[in-house]
Amino acid sequence: MNASERRSQILKILNSASSPISASALASRFNVSRQIIVGDIALLRASGSEINATPRGYTLFNEDKLFTRRIAVCHDAESLKEELYIFVDHGCHVVNVIVDHPIYGQLTGELMLSSRYDVDRFAERCRESEALPLSCLTEGIHLHTVTFTDEDMYRRVVEELDRKGFLLKTN
Repeated sequence: MNASERRSQILKILNSASSPISASALASRFNVSRQIIVGDIALLRASGSEINATPRGYTLFNEDKLFTRRIAVCHDAESLKEELYIFVDHGCHVVNVIVDHPIYGQLTGELMLSSRYDVDRFAERCRESEALPLSCLTEGIHLHTVTFTDEDMYRRVVEELDRKGFLLKTN
């Protein structure tokens, strides 16, 4: 199998996968090094494939299968995990966080969180690096791009965010 065929097969595998697939697992499947797979992923992204890297592996972003919304929220840094747990506990995928910075304009940080494990690892990396979340730049106000499987899931998440006081009010 040549490199082009391998990349085509990688896309097929990611498209049919129900969970992230690690570079190591792909490397084993194709009997190549992990670094070859990382390079393949970079080339696939450069050619327009929307491949996301998560702490557990790669996923193919397929917008046709998902319902995507941006949700405005506000909370302090101490409530970060609680807020993100609401999303992932309802089966959502938190794609990113967006803040509107007064100097730089819109700043976006990729999150790719789908489970409590992902949220815990993200929070742990923040703690270990002593990095503050982007929302600290905007007094806690931020947006999340979130994918849902249906409108009911979206409604339930918004209701719980509102109940917990995280949903940003428009008044």
